[in-house]
Amino acid sequence: MKIYTIGFTQKNAEQFFETLHDNGVEIVIDVRINTTSQLAGFTKGDDLKYFLGKIYDINYEYRSDLAPTKELMKDYRDNKISWEEYIPIYERLLEERKTCEKFIEDYKRYKSICLLCSEATPEKCHRRLLAEKIHALFPDETEIAHI
Repeated sequence: MKIYTIGFTQKNAEQFFETLHDNGVEIVIDVRINTTSQLAGFTKGDDLKYFLGKIYDINYEYRSDLAPTKELMKDYRDNKISWEEYIPIYERLLEERKTCEKFIEDYKRYKSICLLCSEATPEKCHRRLLAEKIHALFPDETEIAHI
């Protein structure tokens, strides 16, 4: 399974949807805390589900259990914790929720999935950490690409 990650900020709708299509993404898994953000109108949860299906027949699923908590994001954004402090807290949260362990089972029918968040690049985004955690659990069954 190819696990792509994408952030929508600094992309217009054409760039966003074409990138997903050009990479053969079959399902977008939304791992944001807030799916109704004003950052990009075309990525509001219900609208995004509609656009993905209508434009390129790409499935959509929202997974709040893969998102960080509001408190964790607030602490990071308010500079109460550094990125280096954020990482183990988010990783511990994933372990407590045990959602990564069944990820492959949940999505085995797909060859190409994409984890969606808002950050423009993956370096300091939980979608990268999530993809890496899944890959670490299933190294022979997954590969990661950031688009």
